[in-house]
Amino acid sequence: MNRKTLFISVAGLLLLFFVIATVIFQNNKATRQSESVSQNQGVLEREGAPVKGPADARVTIVEFLDPACGTCRDFHPLLQQIIDRYPGKVRVMLRYAPLHPGSDEVVKMLEAARRQGQFWQALELLFSSQDRWVINHRSQPMRARSILNVLDLDQKKLTDDMNSAEVAQIIQQDIQDGKVLKVRATPEFFVNGRPMPSFGYAQLSQLVKEAVAGAY
Repeated sequence: MNRKTLFISVAGLLLLFFVIATVIFQNNKATRQSESVSQNQGVLEREGAPVKGPADARVTIVEFLDPACGTCRDFHPLLQQIIDRYPGKVRVMLRYAPLHPGSDEVVKMLEAARRQGQFWQALELLFSSQDRWVINHRSQPMRARSILNVLDLDQKKLTDDMNSAEVAQIIQQDIQDGKVLKVRATPEFFVNGRPMPSFGYAQLSQLVKEAVAGAY
């Protein structure tokens, strides 16, 4: 065997080894991602969490949100656009992540409003008036409460529910699940258990597009 033939043989073997290693790496990566998605599903969805969209949708966007978060406010109408883009196929589930100081009391208001069937009205009202009750990145619960007074809510029941052990447990569960999922900022999105590769509306839209294609 001359040098040229030997060189070609060695180069071919190296290329083969490289291809095999790449395939193994990609398979292992896919397995890890699949395992991660499976683990995420166990803590992502909470029964009774606020949901917008059809209950039987095969694609679920889970958002961890803080009502004091400006980016959460900006993404709110964009999520509705995604739901409208895929009629009957996508739903959004919201989880609480009160990361701003004082937001723990505000999410209690939202959960209490949910118990009177006015979660979405309360959330949209707080988003539209965010500049009035979020000062220097700190939530002002009393101001937020006064803003919600325009809704047709039983105020005594709202207060009782806010102070109930059941609501406190729900908020704590969302906070704990967020820690397990390494939610460190809001909004944080997961699509059928998959986290976003990087943050942005285009990235979220692409993740949803892929999920819809795989589910229907």
